[in-house]
Amino acid sequence: MVEVVAALIWRGERFLICQRPAHKARGLLWEFVGGKVEPGETKEQALVRECREELDVELSVGEPFMDVTHAYPDITVHLTLFSASIAAGRPKLLEHAAMAWIAPAEIPRYDFCPADEEILKKLMEK
Repeated sequence: MVEVVAALIWRGERFLICQRPAHKARGLLWEFVGGKVEPGETKEQALVRECREELDVELSVGEPFMDVTHAYPDITVHLTLFSASIAAGRPKLLEHAAMAWIAPAEIPRYDFCPADEEILKKLMEK
């Protein structure tokens, strides 16, 4: 099982989602920004690093919002989604195909990675 982390970054009533690059697994599906936890890193350190690498922002990591385990055909992930905020910088597309700030009511308009489904249901209940 692979430990992965992601950020739930709010701006007012909207949160940030990113579209995976076409050439990667689950290409062009939408997700929360984040990635794999490397050996020797805490989950929080991994999330700060991933957001720096993928969006060129410095992140302030808050409490875990939710965690899920999901088995894809090629990998099983344990995903921890943290509430977070951007401490410095403006998000840039360094890794993803696109990004969007969406309200929970807009979730059904996007095709998300299956691992995010339980999280999205919880966000729509808010």
